[in-house]
Amino acid sequence: MKKLWLVIPGLLFLVGCGGYWMVTDPTTKNVYYTEVITESGGGGVRFIDAKTGNEVTLQNTEVKEVTKDEFKAAVGKKAIPKSSISRTAGSEVLFHSQCS
Repeated sequence: MKKLWLVIPGLLFLVGCGGYWMVTDPTTKNVYYTEVITESGGGGVRFIDAKTGNEVTLQNTEVKEVTKDEFKAAVGKKAIPKSSISRTAGSEVLFHSQCS
């Protein structure tokens, strides 16, 4: 726990163009797929799980960019369309699948 992944601060420079993301919770080993990841505060991340449409917030994560084909294979044909996450004051988009 003391070893919070240094991935989060290092990922801030990746904002902008991107792709598809696989987010893993190393504690539970649960794997999620998403197109947009925002900062939730305190080093955590928030995103919409493409499989379920549920908003997920995690404090400790591993984030990996995956190809569109990998994303579609994992999520299936019934992928939840990209949704906008309500952004609270101070939240920052960390990853997004398209250039704005």
